[in-house]
Amino acid sequence: MQATEIAADSTVAHPDSDAWPFAVERYTPTIGAEIRGVDLRDPLDDETYAALRRALLRFKVLFFRDQDISPAQHIAVAKRFGELEIHPAFPRHPEHPELVILGRNDTKRGRENLYHSDVSWREIPSMGSMLRCVQCPEVGGDTIWINMAAAYDNLPIDVKARIAGLKAVHDFLPLFGIAVPEDQHAAMRAKYPPVEHPVVRVHPETGEKILYVNEAFTTHLSNYGQLTAQQYRIGFDYKLAEMDLLQYLFRQAQAPEYQVRLKWRPNTIAFWDNRSCQHYAVQDYFPAPRHMMRATVIGDRPLAG
Repeated sequence: MQATEIAADSTVAHPDSDAWPFAVERYTPTIGAEIRGVDLRDPLDDETYAALRRALLRFKVLFFRDQDISPAQHIAVAKRFGELEIHPAFPRHPEHPELVILGRNDTKRGRENLYHSDVSWREIPSMGSMLRCVQCPEVGGDTIWINMAAAYDNLPIDVKARIAGLKAVHDFLPLFGIAVPEDQHAAMRAKYPPVEHPVVRVHPETGEKILYVNEAFTTHLSNYGQLTAQQYRIGFDYKLAEMDLLQYLFRQAQAPEYQVRLKWRPNTIAFWDNRSCQHYAVQDYFPAPRHMMRATVIGDRPLAG
């Protein structure tokens, strides 16, 4: 596959544009870029694959417009970046179980309107997610992505010192318990027990430090009492201090300075680095229909920063 030449338009050109074999338009200074001149129906050649991976690391989330690909082609391009997971709770494509079906309509509201990192409840969370819009409202249903490396970088020095070495517990069941029949909860708990991840993880490819807690799956700090040097009068002082810190860390994802917002169109694809991003699906479109397909690339065990 041959990518098109870089556009001469200054709004598209980037300081690193001579390194890209396709056109790149940045959406914000912090996160997000649209890629033009790549047809995802075709197998990615080595040069284009390598450049897309570099762009993913730099911009955190990549957007591709007008990609009328089949489910099989969706699977093929996602697999170019690694092995794909099969999600245990979401509906799946009947012929391609690696594809999650996210279907909302006038009887089913979206429930992804909270800041989260996909499958952080896994012992080995995902490297990235590739989401394609099949059908979306004329207005509404946008998705927001957040650069959690920038969120960590801009924390006050004393907060960075306070959270260094902390671990957090991520749990599948509190959020997905509603999607799994109650009589299956015990089996799901046995298969997907709560896991510990560092509050600050190091990106395995860039070395960036990333704030790695999210309000969807992170339930508590597992070693707060061991690391804190603060003194408390009574027990609830200690617990409130822990939860206040966690809520403060959750709120970092809400800063617009770290965000990019995408208005979907049919056949738009977003591909994001799930190690360094959180995202939020805006639920403002009910009862209009919104249908998406997602492939998720398996990642690596988070390492402490």
